[in-house]
Amino acid sequence: MFKTRLISGIILVLLALILIITGGPVLLIALGIISIIGMYELYRVFHVEKTAGIAGYIAAALYYVNLGLHFMPDMMALVMGLLIVCMCIFVFGYPKFHAHQIIAVFFGVFYVAVMLSCIYLTRSLDGGKYLVWLIFLCSWGCDTCAYCVGMLFGKHKMSPKLSPKKSVEGAVGGVAGAAVLTILYGVLFKSRMGVDLPYIFIMAAICAAGALISMVGDLAASAIKRNFEIKDYGKLIPGHGGILDRFDSVIFTAPIIYYLCLYVIR
Repeated sequence: MFKTRLISGIILVLLALILIITGGPVLLIALGIISIIGMYELYRVFHVEKTAGIAGYIAAALYYVNLGLHFMPDMMALVMGLLIVCMCIFVFGYPKFHAHQIIAVFFGVFYVAVMLSCIYLTRSLDGGKYLVWLIFLCSWGCDTCAYCVGMLFGKHKMSPKLSPKKSVEGAVGGVAGAAVLTILYGVLFKSRMGVDLPYIFIMAAICAAGALISMVGDLAASAIKRNFEIKDYGKLIPGHGGILDRFDSVIFTAPIIYYLCLYVIR
């Protein structure tokens, strides 16, 4: 299992490197595909992946096409349109669907597709080809550091009912580790980025904030799984589960990093 997980992890990192370094339409299309797969995994939990979920897939596809072509200036039209379509499905399909299934269709578009799109939006910022890596430093980096520190020093349970293995010590180690990794990253690419030391410390603070939120994203995905008594969202990534199992923390950190970089780093 460890070997499979390691190999899959290496392949994921390599794919992330290729897609994010390339950026542009390639990254946008890849994120769109990843989002649809992630939504399918979520919708499958609610048993709407092949029925009402189709409205969610179409809305997500329109959203990503709009990010590339900008044909829809007011995105609220898409939001309200999706809500109306979802309610139409509920009404005209009654009693086929329960209210929580229709809510899940609407929720899935934003929880998966919109939030993951912030990776592309961050990559599109000035200096985005460097800033975008903060998303992964504060999600996957935090996860790794939290695991290591938790295994060595973990004594106080952070959320015993939801995730018994996670500790307060691990959480602190994860946040601190993400900040340290960001400083090392900033120092390594300082000359290429054309920044000074204060800028790097601002990056580290942003990454620490993102790391803190990433743990909420991880626990939120776990909470949904526990509600429905499932172990993994899927089996697409050997040793890791599905898209949502691997990107659960990234989903939360992507918008946090995007907006902090947009409004704090100018």
